[in-house]
Amino acid sequence: MELIKPDTYIDFMRYRLPVIGVSATLALLSVGSLFFPGANLGLDFAGGTELEVAFNGDVSTTEVREALAAAGHPGADVVTVEGQANTYMLRVRETSAITPELQEIIGSRLSSALGDVTVLQYKVSPGGDKISLRLSGPADTAVIRGAIEGEGDNGVEVREVTRFGGTAEHRFEASLVGVGDAVFQDLQAAFGERGPETPRRIEWVGPKAGEQLRDAAIQSLLYAIAFIMVYVAFRFDLRFAPGAVLAMLHDVMITVGIYVLVQKEMNLTTIAALLTILGYSINDTIVVFDRIRENLGRHKDKSLRELINISTSQVLSRTIMTSGTTLISVVAFFVYGTSVIQDISFALFIGILVGTYSSIYIASPMTEWIDRRFFAKAA
Repeated sequence: MELIKPDTYIDFMRYRLPVIGVSATLALLSVGSLFFPGANLGLDFAGGTELEVAFNGDVSTTEVREALAAAGHPGADVVTVEGQANTYMLRVRETSAITPELQEIIGSRLSSALGDVTVLQYKVSPGGDKISLRLSGPADTAVIRGAIEGEGDNGVEVREVTRFGGTAEHRFEASLVGVGDAVFQDLQAAFGERGPETPRRIEWVGPKAGEQLRDAAIQSLLYAIAFIMVYVAFRFDLRFAPGAVLAMLHDVMITVGIYVLVQKEMNLTTIAALLTILGYSINDTIVVFDRIRENLGRHKDKSLRELINISTSQVLSRTIMTSGTTLISVVAFFVYGTSVIQDISFALFIGILVGTYSSIYIASPMTEWIDRRFFAKAA
């Protein structure tokens, strides 16, 4: 099936400047959106607490989300666990109820309460659920508990204080009610008999770990682009590589920009979608470049600009059919899929649309400009 006749000739290059101008504007707006309003970083990048809970009665995601918001966790993610009735994966932004300022206050209280006993080591776990102490002498666990909890105004609740290590060592560990436990208790209070009995799993991602994941995600995108550039340079020649890379950057930037503008959460799933967009974009571009390379040998009397128009016109029907059928699948996933699948589908929908026209109006014009600017003089 051919939507466009094989002998059709469309002067795509005639409209390259206004299209490039629009694309450049969108790309700049996308970069600006990273600063305002700023990306909505998910648990993977910003850090947070994740727990899986099973309710005893029928509870909807809306009810759970409203209960968490009322308990002081607005914007919490509530995801249904497939195949398990009334079981949800919850994600909240907080990793610890103990802020850096509160850590200092607790440290001062411990020093005052212990008197002549010196605090040699004082460490709060990244998840904020444990405090480890090494003291210069013996101490009463009740005193340690009282110093940590204070007068009950700091929001810290101690489960138990245990002594560990040898008799000559004065090491203590205070187990605290963490954010995950607090969320679980809030759900029990909100839903009563329908509430969960015990959390199935509680995990946290600290801010530093989130930063490392974010940096690794950015590196993965840059490495992918670099290797694709090398591949295109070897498969074709240096004239084609910059255009392919610019088109991929354009696709990723605009996709990220729209993600930020609608404040969709960005996480590792988003990075997977962006990597998929890179692959789809370069595949679309290579189809056009392959036809240009074929026509370079067939029509040596024509300029590269004319060959780009001829080649793009020849593959336009295939491009529309491929992108169209893929978009139908993506829309189906978006409509009927779970929240995670919907996020991926949303990114792919944008990336495929943008990638289809960037192969025509970004990659090819860039190749023609490089050929005219550098290679024509050399010839």
